[in-house]
Amino acid sequence: MSTSFKSSSRLKAIDPVWDAIVSEGHQICASEPSLTQMVISCVLNHESFESALAHRLAARLDHADVPADLIRQALDDVLVAHPEIGDGARADLAATYERDPACERVIEPFLFFKGFQAIQTHRFAHALWQQGRRDFALYLQSRASVVFQVDINPAAKIGKGIMLDHATGFVVGETAEIGDHVSILHSVTLGGTGKSDQDRHPKIGNGVLIGAGAKILGNIRVGDCSRIAAGSVVLKEVPPRTTVAGVPARVVGEAGCNQPATVMDQIVMVPVKD
Repeated sequence: MSTSFKSSSRLKAIDPVWDAIVSEGHQICASEPSLTQMVISCVLNHESFESALAHRLAARLDHADVPADLIRQALDDVLVAHPEIGDGARADLAATYERDPACERVIEPFLFFKGFQAIQTHRFAHALWQQGRRDFALYLQSRASVVFQVDINPAAKIGKGIMLDHATGFVVGETAEIGDHVSILHSVTLGGTGKSDQDRHPKIGNGVLIGAGAKILGNIRVGDCSRIAAGSVVLKEVPPRTTVAGVPARVVGEAGCNQPATVMDQIVMVPVKD
């Protein structure tokens, strides 16, 4: 007899990220019974990562103006048209787990880390913006700024593999762009320098590390695999694979490694003049 195979619709998709979240969810229920209801609602009641993500964000963004059920419906609709949002979210989750020493399980950013949740909210808001649903996109931006203390214009473009650590005070302007595999700490601003309504915000390359409190202003390019030291004010182009520091920022050396965003080395040694 020839071997028969199940139809593709009955095959279980391989999703190691989601499998890890489900497994760790069961562990939380066993070790912390007081959180069982939350874990069941946010994780164990769902069949996919995307479904659970939409539910978790809707629950966090819930408000009397637009309750969680309506937000969830909008997010589900977005996922149908933009399935790539799930891929971006998985990459962000993996980036956070790999780069944040305080993150010991994959489920932690998903349930608790507002940086991860803020970036995912923006992914949905950006998709709504692209669909012409400007007002709903702006509503998500407004709620995210209250809930997560992160204000990202829904028109801004953000790549995959983003680690937003701590997140508080992160501000991104309308025409800003962030590449792939970027690590950003709290109180970072990607802002403009005036009232121009044209392309006026920074363009961040791939693999960049941006330290806490850095301000990058104007339509300038931050080259791939560069480092922005904490507290710097960047007003000029940053060459690839360099480190800039100071107010205003200047080049103080090489980036120190091939992938600053992954290594997360934030120690910048600035030469001292005699």
